[in-house]
Amino acid sequence: MGGSAHDAEVLDEDHLKSWIGREERATDVLSADLARKFAATFDRRETLTEGDVAPRLIHFCLALPVAPTASLGEDGHPARGGFLPPVPLPRRMWAGGSLSFAGELHVGETVSRVSRICDVAIKRGRSGTLCFVSVEHAFDVAGRPVLTERQDIVYRSAETAPAPAKPPSPAAQGRWRNRVDPTPTLLFRYSALTFNGHRIHYDRAYATDVEFYPGLVVHGPLQATLLMMFATEIHGRPPSRYSFRSQSPIYDGAPFGLHAKDENGGGKMTLWTAAENGPVAMAAEAEWS
Repeated sequence: MGGSAHDAEVLDEDHLKSWIGREERATDVLSADLARKFAATFDRRETLTEGDVAPRLIHFCLALPVAPTASLGEDGHPARGGFLPPVPLPRRMWAGGSLSFAGELHVGETVSRVSRICDVAIKRGRSGTLCFVSVEHAFDVAGRPVLTERQDIVYRSAETAPAPAKPPSPAAQGRWRNRVDPTPTLLFRYSALTFNGHRIHYDRAYATDVEFYPGLVVHGPLQATLLMMFATEIHGRPPSRYSFRSQSPIYDGAPFGLHAKDENGGGKMTLWTAAENGPVAMAAEAEWS
């Protein structure tokens, strides 16, 4: 990756670690309008009204940071600093997360979020400089805990040219399989739901010419939500614990697969996404108490 030596010089690890422990609080209303738009985006047929149990992972659409357009960087993300540490590396991605559910969100509820920076770690190697920022989110409704989430964000150097392609090992086939067509419309709708301005998800010229991807990048949280819905459909009820980790990008232009298999006699499920003949894009685990 280009610029890694420079990045190693400018990253002030002690300064970035001083963000550990910082907190941010926000509230939002899980409106029926949001619930209907979320359901429509994922082709769910139910009509959600006030009081209904909301779909899992709709919290990705709640209490979002709202930055003025003039403050956004070239990539569409808010400028560095504020709640998140000002990591000077230009590429930012959601690497994964883990969630524990204590209850359900309901349409119409006012949801509170408390977020805290848990860790900042810098790694340097042959692939360049990486900075990992871990954030813990706690969601509650009127003091009733609903879910806790650990979110892992990775910052990396910019590539100056595409890296030499290494043939990836194709992902295995799951016991259960489904197909998803990641159309530009689906990606745009999910970006709108989550107020995500990152251009790699909707601006093809930027994604291909600036960040050197072969197409529009399918959001990690979008894949995580699809796998959560898949696990719930197979098992018959949503899991009490869920984790996911991005392993490689996946793009629009062709359908990709949702895969799942049972573990430990049915109390745990391993899931993953993969393009046709492609490697694992996102790996996930779901557990039921």
